[in-house]
Amino acid sequence: MQRIVPHLWYDTEAKEAVLFYTSLFDQSKLLDVTVIENTPSGDAESVSFELAGQQFKAISAGPFFKFNPSISLMVACYSIEEVNTKWRALSEGGTELMPLGEYPFSKRYSWVQDRYGLSWQLMLTDHGQSVQKITPNLLFSDESCGKAEEAVRYYTELFEKSEIGTISRYKEGEAESPNAKINYAAFILNGIAFSAMDNGFDVDFGFNEAFSLMINCKDQKEIDYFWDKLSDVPEAEQCGWVKDKFGVSWQIVPAIMDEMMKFGDREQLRRVTEAFLKMKKFDLEALQKAYDGI
Repeated sequence: MQRIVPHLWYDTEAKEAVLFYTSLFDQSKLLDVTVIENTPSGDAESVSFELAGQQFKAISAGPFFKFNPSISLMVACYSIEEVNTKWRALSEGGTELMPLGEYPFSKRYSWVQDRYGLSWQLMLTDHGQSVQKITPNLLFSDESCGKAEEAVRYYTELFEKSEIGTISRYKEGEAESPNAKINYAAFILNGIAFSAMDNGFDVDFGFNEAFSLMINCKDQKEIDYFWDKLSDVPEAEQCGWVKDKFGVSWQIVPAIMDEMMKFGDREQLRRVTEAFLKMKKFDLEALQKAYDGI
């Protein structure tokens, strides 16, 4: 199981969006759809899927959070045709944040916000270069601008099988925001590629719960460890969700919960849902007892 899974929050369109995304990439498919009944926002539809062989999750759980460019998905494209094809599909009904064209860092590139609000960076990449197809990119903006390097170093110390790759800094006068320091950083968390940058422009958006990172934990010890390291905003603690000191949202969940939600019958799902809705940090033993009806 993938340790860190990107999680996308939609109002009602999660499954629709997932079917659209999986149609755009090879090695992609919808894996599972589970309805979580009687949540604070009503019945929520949770969708598990793969894009280019990578695991993702999405949920339809009400109009509480909206995507913005603070976290985007950077796509390595191996031909101009691939960039153009994905750009046409993703920009239809959406917004172009950086126009399709040639840039100093790529001969064919565009940053688009799709019809559902999710941001994508499409970049022509050397076919001989071994890179992850889809890389989550963290854009440190507003109050977190200037903290990209600190965050990258913190995260890589937190997870096993992690390392920092390239770190590129803004030259003097290159960024409009005086706080911006890093224009690109590549790093790996538990074997998964990420990238980060400080926003060179002064903007009023920042990280929120629309795009979170789910950590699958094997036991209570791991849940406790990541909770202690990542939870920095007490009022954001709910049902395994935390917000770290940089504003990024994480979900710290027991890996076995995925199996519970996938294979449990309606009564088991009801008991588990009733149990976890009362929790901030997940209690694995209590969840297992709820599932077993003890």
